[in-house]
Amino acid sequence: MAEDTSEKKEGQIPTNLRLLVLLEEVARRGEAVKPAEMIEAMGLPKPTVHRLMQTAEAEGFLQRDLDGRAYGPGPRLRKLAFNTMSSEHLRTARLTILKSVAEELGETCNLATPDREGMIYLDRVETKWPLRIQLPIGTQVPFHCTASGKMYLSTLKPSTLAAVLRARTLEAVTSKTCTDADALSAELEAIAKRGYSTDDEEFIAGMVAVAVPVRDSRDRLLATLSVHAPVQRHSLQELTEFLPSLQKGAGELARLT
Repeated sequence: MAEDTSEKKEGQIPTNLRLLVLLEEVARRGEAVKPAEMIEAMGLPKPTVHRLMQTAEAEGFLQRDLDGRAYGPGPRLRKLAFNTMSSEHLRTARLTILKSVAEELGETCNLATPDREGMIYLDRVETKWPLRIQLPIGTQVPFHCTASGKMYLSTLKPSTLAAVLRARTLEAVTSKTCTDADALSAELEAIAKRGYSTDDEEFIAGMVAVAVPVRDSRDRLLATLSVHAPVQRHSLQELTEFLPSLQKGAGELARLT
């Protein structure tokens, strides 16, 4: 008689660990997951998986995706990830790399991670110049008009990106902000091909920026490393000349994960 695989898998996951294993699997996949996918991955009965996901949603660890059927990380799970990445040991190593890049470039460098509504500054090393843009750690900035945000959007699947752009108003933050979804999609396609993104005074008038991805071992975007500067010191073209240093720093940061 054939062995019941689902029962075997269910028995291998202690009851008190099932919710943690489910959250781990959602985080591992890096995209919104439907209950049916979790049933297959965990080998648990359909009612059990639905109950676990509903509990995780109610407690803020998961939240419904735009389609209303799939689940992605919720605010508490994202905060947990943020706090984990900000642990003292990891942060010391990160800041050493970030400081090295910032000193080499002579401008402010940021490490940002994607959140539900925008990019969050996880770490930052300020330029020594008196003229600087103040965006402290914990600041959330929009996706559509920042170098870090556009870098993240460029890594989304076409169907996910289309849903994200439909769900959000592309607000004109400056006179250079792109507010046309088709034009932004075309730019994001170009970003995905070249591997870096730019902000040409689209978020703050008088500020330009360049961002590169920090990827994990599965080539997924974990964060972005960016440099920004006032146009009085650097044009956007001049900032793109910093790309080799940014990419080297992003590689060193990736090896910390």
